Amino acid sequence: MIRKYDFLIIGGGVAGMSYALKVSKSGKGRIALICKTTLDEANTAKAQGGIASVTDLMVDNFEKHIQDTIVAGDYISDPEAVEQVVKGGPDGIRDLLSWGVNFDKKENGEFDLHREGGHSEFRILHHADDTGFEIQRGLMEAVRKDPNIEVLENHFAVEIITQHHLGIRVTRRNTDIECFGAYVLNPETGKIDTYLSRVTLIATGGTGAVYATTTNPNIATGDGIAMVYRAKGKVRDMEFVQFHPTALYNPAERHPAYLITEAMRGYGGILRLPDGKEFMQKYDERLSLAPRDIVARAIDNEMKIHGLEHVCLDVTHKDPEETKHHFPNIYAKCLSIGIDITKQYIPVAPCAHYMCGGIKVDLNAQSSIKRLYAVGECSCTGLHGGNRLASNSLIEAVVYADAAARHSIENIDNYVFNERIPEWNDEGTMSNEEKVLIAQDAREVNQIMSTYVGIVRSDLRLHRAWERLDLLYEETEHLFKRVKPTKDICELRNMINVGYLITRQALERKESRGLHYTIDYPKHALDK
Repeated sequence: MIRKYDFLIIGGGVAGMSYALKVSKSGKGRIALICKTTLDEANTAKAQGGIASVTDLMVDNFEKHIQDTIVAGDYISDPEAVEQVVKGGPDGIRDLLSWGVNFDKKENGEFDLHREGGHSEFRILHHADDTGFEIQRGLMEAVRKDPNIEVLENHFAVEIITQHHLGIRVTRRNTDIECFGAYVLNPETGKIDTYLSRVTLIATGGTGAVYATTTNPNIATGDGIAMVYRAKGKVRDMEFVQFHPTALYNPAERHPAYLITEAMRGYGGILRLPDGKEFMQKYDERLSLAPRDIVARAIDNEMKIHGLEHVCLDVTHKDPEETKHHFPNIYAKCLSIGIDITKQYIPVAPCAHYMCGGIKVDLNAQSSIKRLYAVGECSCTGLHGGNRLASNSLIEAVVYADAAARHSIENIDNYVFNERIPEWNDEGTMSNEEKVLIAQDAREVNQIMSTYVGIVRSDLRLHRAWERLDLLYEETEHLFKRVKPTKDICELRNMINVGYLITRQALERKESRGLHYTIDYPKHALDK
């Protein structure tokens, strides 16, 4: 089946929905928003802490937020991207409010701002400790009410369509690659349909599911990044995988792990060993409020030194009622596994959380492939540099969705549908034995990435990961060519592609920088 949309959006988090709402106002044509599961199961909904923006000009300003972002990014952030996001933040917040998103306020009507690691001021807008869920809720309601946006849930984008599908040889040296839409798996028919578009936006989220333990939902398999890489688009900075320092240590719930928000350390939480000793003073003068890369490496080091499976976060010195008020969901979650956080330490350990790299885009969110934009965690704007500053990701998605919308609306009349695209050849079979192989290979990817491409790396470990991923790649591509595509095998292909990109780009960076720490090019005392 061939379907035509003027705007094709792949991914339904804050990035995809913000873009959809923006382009809908233009009246420039039909909009399809494709989600691989349901609209509410996006990475956005898992974000607890909040969204960063300068709102209190009495104590804060753009220059401070810009400097905090550049320092956290280990001085390799793109200054233009940082300025665009920080200065566009207030307008982004106004957009969210206009779409029905609520943020907590004080009795006097001002925003109740939090402070998180790496921030010099209180500038984090939040909704209790489920800010991402509130943003997703508000945007979902706005999108579902919009008659111009067709939401297609449980549809899986298999590949983006370029000249390659017309039999034209495309290489990474080509500068004229164009995107004509995507091949999309229909769950009801089991067939792959052809979606032609004038403009395509990738907003597929992150890559956390390639690791054994992650705060991301299981759907975070890096699909958009892998598709663009296979289409010969530019992908960069994949070595910068952010491991959140404080995921709830619960062996029964590893994928996804439950996040203990950064805001809890901003609130006054103290990192301790299980015996009560503090340790962050050995690593950074900012103690528990140091940037995430420093805190994650410190925890990882302490766990190795003492043979621990976790360290602890302590908020027992804070007022119990205030703790319950600010963190009701964390309180309830911990209580459900027998931990009263007002009286007991919270067991925490680092786990994969956020991809700072991705599809390389410019200030208009354009990728290196014409007519193809990327926004959100799947993109690499240059904002984060070597390490993302806490709560910068949601505001980046809103600001760049606006930039992508403005640019694509201005240019869409220059694009036409490519009617010559062939339909997908779906010959093949799938047996139960092959499904077992796919599941086993996915677990092997998780093990390889967590063991060899984790918080602390070495060339030896990275080469070992590369060799094992290469074998999995050959086996999976061989299987993919002889079976009917399913979501499972497509996700496995994407996970292997993403694992390869993280590993290769980690090997290429001959230094320890930001989130990429290697013992072959160490920095002083793990963190300087």
